[in-house]
Amino acid sequence: MTLEPLLLVAAALFSVGLFGALSQQSVVMLMMGLELMLGGVILAAAAVWHFVAPAATDGQVLVVLAVTVMAVEMAVGFAVVTALFRCREVDMTDDAAELKG
Repeated sequence: MTLEPLLLVAAALFSVGLFGALSQQSVVMLMMGLELMLGGVILAAAAVWHFVAPAATDGQVLVVLAVTVMAVEMAVGFAVVTALFRCREVDMTDDAAELKG
């Protein structure tokens, strides 16, 4: 396998995520779009690292760290959205913008 198909898949993931993040008003769908964008970036970084320095383990550690941070970010984001929905029954970004301390 060459680098080009992996970069095409990464670009497709990023594009779909960008479209989802820009076109959706639901907070959950916005977060899913952001995760797709991050997944595309991580896939591109891992592919480039694999083809540039396959023997180095630095890239693998970086990818595992990025996936871990992404999972933690999603858990915190869904917790905030769940708390927001339980408190005020708001799940759209326009309604959430009106929240104040």
